[in-house]
Amino acid sequence: MAHAAFVFDAYGTLFDVHAAVRKHAAKLGPDAQRLSSLWREKQLEYSWVRALMGQYKDFWELTQQGLDTAFALVPTADKAMRDDLLNAYWELDCYPEVPQVLTDLKASGAKIAILSNGSPAMLEAAAKAAGLTELFDEIFSVDELRTFKTDPQVYEMVTTHFRIYPEEVSFQSSNRWDIAGATAFGFRTVWMNRTGMPDEYLDLAPKAVLADLTGLAALG
Repeated sequence: MAHAAFVFDAYGTLFDVHAAVRKHAAKLGPDAQRLSSLWREKQLEYSWVRALMGQYKDFWELTQQGLDTAFALVPTADKAMRDDLLNAYWELDCYPEVPQVLTDLKASGAKIAILSNGSPAMLEAAAKAAGLTELFDEIFSVDELRTFKTDPQVYEMVTTHFRIYPEEVSFQSSNRWDIAGATAFGFRTVWMNRTGMPDEYLDLAPKAVLADLTGLAALG
């Protein structure tokens, strides 16, 4: 079927979450990659725990907390780089294929949107830095609901706003847990498995698995 909307997770799907550390890797030292991995892990962990507790803090605050924990776990990394890393997170690189893929989908007449845990300010800054702002019909942030994915309310923002059924939405994410949540909600899901991770949540399988967004239009 032709999908009425193509909706994208932001971090790890459109924007490279490791770009901030990579930009400053030389100054951070030999454990820069480990720092970046732990930063991302803690950022996500804190979102899940906060959602379950019903104790919301926005994603920017969790991003800062995650970095502080990563620094504590990687004592070789220079903590003086904290502000530089946080500033770089506001302007993460988008993946190379993203601008053309979004342009082509937009030209097909489909709605194009982001659905992310990110705060509105974070998402707007990332889209602007990548030159993508004009391609999006909507940027949905969980901040409106004060919870995080995979709460079904998050995915429902898309169907309510565009007044469409879940099966009319093609949802793309690099996060397998996010794909599971969106599949459970009823979206057609496409897992961007950029790093060759093993499959999980086998009872909530995506409709397709791609190494990047290039093949998305061919799926229909």
